[in-house]
Amino acid sequence: MKKVLVSGVALAASLALGACGLGPATSGGGGGSGAASIVIKVGDNWNQTHPMAAVMDTTFKTQVEEKSGGAIAVETYHSGTLGNEADLWASVRNGTVEMVVIGTVMNQEYPTMLISDWPWLYRDVDHAKAVWTGEVAEELNVAFNEKFPETRILAWGPNSARTFTSNKKLESVGDFAGQKFRMPANPIHVGLAENLGASAQVIPLGELFSALETGVVDGQDNGMVTVVSEGLYEVQKWVYETNHIIATLEVIANESFMAGLTEEQQTIIADAAQAAAVQAWDDYSASIEKDRKFLIDQGLTVTSPTEADRQAMIDKTQPVVDKLLAENAWAKELTDKIRAVK
Repeated sequence: MKKVLVSGVALAASLALGACGLGPATSGGGGGSGAASIVIKVGDNWNQTHPMAAVMDTTFKTQVEEKSGGAIAVETYHSGTLGNEADLWASVRNGTVEMVVIGTVMNQEYPTMLISDWPWLYRDVDHAKAVWTGEVAEELNVAFNEKFPETRILAWGPNSARTFTSNKKLESVGDFAGQKFRMPANPIHVGLAENLGASAQVIPLGELFSALETGVVDGQDNGMVTVVSEGLYEVQKWVYETNHIIATLEVIANESFMAGLTEEQQTIIADAAQAAAVQAWDDYSASIEKDRKFLIDQGLTVTSPTEADRQAMIDKTQPVVDKLLAENAWAKELTDKIRAVK
């Protein structure tokens, strides 16, 4: 399997392809774009089997098109067709794309978004769902929209409970030493790898498969759902199911686009985004055991840390947490609030 690498110019190219009949991956019911007066292009970086990509094809698209009576059509563009996360973030800000599903590429501009990747924060996936479909998310939405008034954040869905994978033996905390890991452009992830004794290299998701295949890096950290949906299992041998971060993906719309709609249409879109996120959390929870079995069936070695190894990882990565707390005045109050969510 060869992953297609998509550059920042992919947006213009993809729109041109759409004019030639090679455009979006759309599914679900409701009026088609030919009959609709409004079209929402939704871009993401995920294979359409990823829970968040899948619900944009089904729950979101179906609900918007049906409740708008066919006045609004939804076109989904997966797997980086409209560009990498930085491209998508720029596109939704300038209005080239109406809506995106992305991670926290904006965290350097707005450090509060680092909370999405805070290590060892949740009791389990259900706890994370309660946080990101509840009051904490609502409060952060207000702050986000004030920071980026050209956008409107609509929902927080699951990325995944992140695990480490590698081509080299990886079944205990001591195995990190000397390995090279691809990490996203996020100081938390980079710091975790380095604290565990590995080296970190920042590589976009669209280039990850090739980097693993060619040996540029030995491994990476993503949820098992991503290891499956992105085909990474074809170029990895070991999975260490650490669940060190339960990361989110944010559904973000362009504010000018939203403001140009009727109040009813805005409500339809916002409600559909929330419904999609809730469905994605449920679908992700249901997928974990299935993904684990699939990876084992593909010949990968999947290991869960012992309690001793898990605590050793927490201890080794404490400098990352200490640095985050020291550099971000908001962090202690917010992390305490998240831990208190039932």
